[in-house]
Amino acid sequence: MSVFEHRSFDAHEHVAFCHDKKSGLKAIIAIHNSHLGNALGGCRMFDYRCDDEAINDVLRLSRGMTYKSAAANLPLGGGKSVILGNPRHYKTEELLRAMGRFIDSLGGRYVAAEDSGINEADMRIMGQETAHVAGFSAQAGERGDPSPATAYGVFIGLKIAVEQRYKTTDLKGMRVAVQGVGNVGYRLAEMLAREGAELWVSDLYKENAERAAKELGAHVVDPDQIFSLPVEVIAPCALGSTVDDIVLSQLQAGVIAGSANNQLAHDDLGAALKARDVLYTPDYVINSGGIIDVYYQRQGLPYARAHKHITQTITETLQEIFQRSASTGEATNVIADKVARRRFDPDFSSVDCVA
Repeated sequence: MSVFEHRSFDAHEHVAFCHDKKSGLKAIIAIHNSHLGNALGGCRMFDYRCDDEAINDVLRLSRGMTYKSAAANLPLGGGKSVILGNPRHYKTEELLRAMGRFIDSLGGRYVAAEDSGINEADMRIMGQETAHVAGFSAQAGERGDPSPATAYGVFIGLKIAVEQRYKTTDLKGMRVAVQGVGNVGYRLAEMLAREGAELWVSDLYKENAERAAKELGAHVVDPDQIFSLPVEVIAPCALGSTVDDIVLSQLQAGVIAGSANNQLAHDDLGAALKARDVLYTPDYVINSGGIIDVYYQRQGLPYARAHKHITQTITETLQEIFQRSASTGEATNVIADKVARRRFDPDFSSVDCVA
């Protein structure tokens, strides 16, 4: 099947494939839209079950980055890259250098940052082969890893969603289930614990969940149980497409607010969640803190500027989405798409955006 006929192809501008025989690198870069600027988005390494799964992921993720940057009021386009392979077994310096050369071959049309399976040290290695990488500190004292900014934005968005759904800003005693306690999920869990929330966590890596139990007092559950818990909030902070029709039938939470990209397995789930009085917080709005921070880093501007942008943009955008959803009856994911498209798509009629 041609990539142009793929179910997740959405008028993408550029899709590039790389196989470096010497290092074993198999990777894909997708640029969805560059109307607002050159594309910036994370580089993910994951043990995909098949090539089609990787293609689907990079197409969906790059599209999401277009909407994320637009919703965050950033002059950036949307792109993403994926490396096929288990990061715990197949990641080598030679492979990362090859990925850096692959990114460099696009001449700056795509700038990579870290994502699942790729850390700050990995980005630094890629940076030895290309200038078109971001989200890592070049020298001591500089900030780099955008995970803290992502977690902060999710925390702000989660509180706004709780206020909208439960009419309170107090998280003390609020029951929150966090799916995935890696770089972002753990930091989110820390913030929630400081606010007095009661936590349940799951993670594919047992040591991550056990750390949350030991340090934060979280209750550990199996990954296949996390969505069916009797909690107020579910925070998906792992990979995408976890909210599907099966999960929909199990949900007891009234709010979904987490850092994962592409949380809904298909767009119709937004309306289904609304019909069940579950407030879905659009993922690319709530998790935009990281890309905002990376943008400010690349401009040489202090985190205080990024922090203000994160707080203001996520707050105002979510409030607009929630208010319009309440008044029109449309699902929050549909309204979020309209808000973003009117910013990056010159052919999108403003009439479509009127509540």
